[in-house]
Amino acid sequence: MIRYALACEHGHEFEGWFGASADYDDQASRGLLECPVCASRVVAKRIMAPAVAGTKAQKSAPAVDETRTRAMVMEAMGQIRRHVEDNFDYVGDTFAREARAIHEGKSEQRGIYGEASPTEVKALVEEGVPVAPLPPEPPKKTEVN
Repeated sequence: MIRYALACEHGHEFEGWFGASADYDDQASRGLLECPVCASRVVAKRIMAPAVAGTKAQKSAPAVDETRTRAMVMEAMGQIRRHVEDNFDYVGDTFAREARAIHEGKSEQRGIYGEASPTEVKALVEEGVPVAPLPPEPPKKTEVN
């Protein structure tokens, strides 16, 4: 497969995959290429660095800033938790019963959160009731090294 960087006459950039370079030429000449953003059929190849297999540069993975990644994940989890707490109804230890009632149409359709035992959660999952654990509260700044 060959990957080409493409752009339409309006500057929308995208990529296309072709079995061979002749496939691109054939599709372009027949007007079969189309911008996924604006549907323009005036599409051209862009300059792109080739992917060369077996080079040392590709064998070494880029360094990952694990501290930054962890902080970003923790922030995202905190945002999810805050969204749930701000927008869903807290039902406490009646979570399993209320989730089941909503699923069965016996209670008002709404987002809820609360507590449930592992046994209750397992039963809900087996019954097809959609449930997910709430992310833990992020550590307080005073608790972080």
